[in-house]
Amino acid sequence: MTSRTLVIVNTTGRQGASLARVASAVGYNVRAHITTKLSEKDGAVAKELRELKNIQLVEGSLEDEKLISTLFVGARRAFINTISWGDEVAIGKALANAAKKAGVQHYVYSSMPDHAVFGKGWPSLPLWSCKFTVENYIRQIGLPATFVYTGIYNNNFTSLPYPLFCMKLQTDGSFQWTAPFHPDKPLPWLDAEHDVGPAVIQILKDGPQKWSGHRIGLAYQLLTPRQVCKAFERGLSRPCTYKRGPITVEVPIPSGYRSQLEGIEDLFGKREAPYFGPDIEAPDEALSLWEGYRGMEEYAREVFPLEEAANGLTWMH
Repeated sequence: MTSRTLVIVNTTGRQGASLARVASAVGYNVRAHITTKLSEKDGAVAKELRELKNIQLVEGSLEDEKLISTLFVGARRAFINTISWGDEVAIGKALANAAKKAGVQHYVYSSMPDHAVFGKGWPSLPLWSCKFTVENYIRQIGLPATFVYTGIYNNNFTSLPYPLFCMKLQTDGSFQWTAPFHPDKPLPWLDAEHDVGPAVIQILKDGPQKWSGHRIGLAYQLLTPRQVCKAFERGLSRPCTYKRGPITVEVPIPSGYRSQLEGIEDLFGKREAPYFGPDIEAPDEALSLWEGYRGMEEYAREVFPLEEAANGLTWMH
């Protein structure tokens, strides 16, 4: 039934996978796009998707014009979260054009702000500004769309030496998080795997008559870095402290991500700009969509140790 077909782009990502799980469970026919590169049969998320009911996997590059031209045919709803697989603006525009041509009636696009447009001298973040450019294009072509702006993922935290969200294990068994954010300035947080799916399903249920053209700050808690560490401390029953300091890069990262990190340190560290910009607030609208969110303490207690164990770490034992 085409009326129950939902297209999801980047279904192996945290946002898309969360939505696919929920949509499959409530009876949508999910047309789940995954890139060939990420669809290895031994990939945990791709394997899970193959085992879900009501899922049709569509594998291929979003730079493939033929794939995009057929992706939305017969569908009325879509959720799009692109990442930097190539020219993200060109891909985003091509997806929007194909959805409009296919007659998609509600297009939910995962966007982010371009802080440079607010006239306060703030810089653009390179991995966000491209999404904002696509958002503006979607509006220009008249595609009925809703734009979700996701908060910082709880799931970003790891004790591995990755930049910005390393919850570093200390020799005494405690944890320390070092980042450039002001220790007492609230930031928006989201458990993407747990909460994106239910929230987007409600947006789709309400439909474009309620949400067309609207930006939604999808975050469920506003916590300062010190409050985040207190939540970890309670969840893990071990000390956790926050230290304000520069972003350190100890592992190889793509050059584009390095530029993003430099921008984050400037924008949110030195300038202390609001995360979503001055026009979007959280968490009231997010809570109106879905109240059963997983907070930071619950994440730290129930999920963080499992993710760490999956990465081969043994501190929890």
